Amino acid sequence: MSQISLTFPDGTVREFDKGVTPAEVAESISKSLSKKAISATVDTAHWDLQWPIEADSRIAINTMQDDAPALELIRHDLAHIMARAVQEIWPDVKVTIGPVRDNGWFYDFDRKDPFTPEDLGTIEKRMKDIINARDTVRTELWTREKVRQHYTDNGEPYKVEILDRIPEGEDIRMYWHGDWMDLCRGPHLQHTGQVPADAFKLMNVSAAYFLGDNTRPMLQRIYGVAFRNRDDLKSYLTFLEEAEKRDHRRLGREMNLFHMQEEAPGQIFWHPNGWTIYTQLQDYMRRKQQRGGYVEVNTPQVVDRKLWEASGHWEKYQDHMFIVEVDEEHAREKAVNALKPMNCPCHVQIFNQGLKSYRDLPLRMAEFGSCARYEPSGALHGIMRVRGFTQDDAHIFCREDQIQDETKRFIDFLSDIYRDLGFEQFKIKFSDRPDTRAGSDEVWDKSESALKAATAAAGCEFELNPGEGAFYGPKLEFVLTDAIGRDWQCGTLQVDFVLPERLDATYIGQDGARHRPVMLHRACLGSFERFIGILIEEHAGKLPFWLAPRQVVVASIVSEADDYVHEVVAALTKAGVRAEADIRNEKINYKVREHSVGKVPVILAIGHREVEERTVTVRRLGEKQTAVTSLTEIVSSLGTEATPPDLL
Repeated sequence: MSQISLTFPDGTVREFDKGVTPAEVAESISKSLSKKAISATVDTAHWDLQWPIEADSRIAINTMQDDAPALELIRHDLAHIMARAVQEIWPDVKVTIGPVRDNGWFYDFDRKDPFTPEDLGTIEKRMKDIINARDTVRTELWTREKVRQHYTDNGEPYKVEILDRIPEGEDIRMYWHGDWMDLCRGPHLQHTGQVPADAFKLMNVSAAYFLGDNTRPMLQRIYGVAFRNRDDLKSYLTFLEEAEKRDHRRLGREMNLFHMQEEAPGQIFWHPNGWTIYTQLQDYMRRKQQRGGYVEVNTPQVVDRKLWEASGHWEKYQDHMFIVEVDEEHAREKAVNALKPMNCPCHVQIFNQGLKSYRDLPLRMAEFGSCARYEPSGALHGIMRVRGFTQDDAHIFCREDQIQDETKRFIDFLSDIYRDLGFEQFKIKFSDRPDTRAGSDEVWDKSESALKAATAAAGCEFELNPGEGAFYGPKLEFVLTDAIGRDWQCGTLQVDFVLPERLDATYIGQDGARHRPVMLHRACLGSFERFIGILIEEHAGKLPFWLAPRQVVVASIVSEADDYVHEVVAALTKAGVRAEADIRNEKINYKVREHSVGKVPVILAIGHREVEERTVTVRRLGEKQTAVTSLTEIVSSLGTEATPPDLL
């Protein structure tokens, strides 16, 4: 038998018979490793211990101590174990697909009756029985015809269709977990007992179309989460509990900030409290941009398709655009317009009005632009993912030799804003050319090189985010991490040589000739809607005092205090504090509870003593202790707290 060379992580090279399996390799090293082995990494591929190796390769044997491969296998095996459990309990259920996802897996089933929460408990118990049985996991390669016959005979039409989607020439592999089998690429663990029985949980059931196609049957999708041990599972469930407490949709209701309804999918009805947050944030951004050398503009929301065709959006982005057709007077055909999904082409139109000189550059043009993008209904998520939103958008028209300085300037500008809003650090991702893009490879080479060099010159490190650039240029994505460890991509900076060329933007250079400007697309918050959602969840509704929509409630304890309550409210309002009176005939504890649920930062209680001494009793949100202070002192201190950070 011919030999192959396997290279190990320590650089050791050993000869093995061609067709050797990773299980045999592990056993040749030591019995201890053989018992601990769960899979292998062969070159860069995740490899089942049972698969033969046919060529010279680099190999590493994985154990449960190797996070990524261990979690992938645990979650993948649990998908199969769950499907087996479901079919053992309800033999008439049809199975479809069950992929691994972040933190767990899901599996889609065709069952006439809906799964109930009690059913999930029954399935979990059967899964643990299967795990405890330590059933062998094995695999075989089958012919396409044999697989088709098997699933046809067993009445599994979805599996037949999945088989037909596997490219010709690709191996068709079947896996057994005990006596139950599934069509699967693998890899898997070696027996069901390798799955930790106390480190998984079935979470919920949702509806899902087969293969995500809304013309196909509606299935039931069961989600599960899994980890390497019980402590990791417990930590994750605690994280979910904390995330639920911070959910901006729930807090939006409790704080009376906004609502959404089916007559306007993906669009927001802002209530007075929510609109106060919005306008405070917008006013702050406007002041920062004015000081940062930006001019503010405003452009139309409905624009003729001709501009979108010229910019390239009609070809590359039309699926995300809302199209508007209008019967123009005396026109033979309907005029086709689109709600703008972004502001960039309109900003070029402003730039193109009148001659621009090299002395005019850089020109920093900002707009709080109302945009509309079609998002599938399944992707909508509160105010985080919507169809109508406002970008804190700007475009910097500059010379090529100014890219580096403008990039550094923007990163400093952005850092200052994030600090003011409570985020001391951020990560940067570099997104390079996508498959669908405009411009030549030479232009993309130049764009990517310029942005990388500028980022390095700004002293910033970045991680690569392959293929996620905009269709017209590469971009930096600025990622914030919130209080419970979630990442949010907010700000962006994109280098664009394409759009100025397509829309014929020029400036007069020092040599008297026309030149193309470079266009830097930038956003700090991304969209006001999404960023407000992030702030709500970051602070669990307890927003920084200057942003809180209701900053102070002055509550009476007795009716004789009503006049003084109004006097305190007037003094606070004059000092720039958003204050309101609560003189209802309710007990003070009731008022405190109600306003605490609404996340009012400060409640000032006033009774007989406070009236006589011209003081207030101060209760701050989340604190049990109260303090008595003079009216003059509280007005001064709260007036300072209410001042936005850029005005302090």
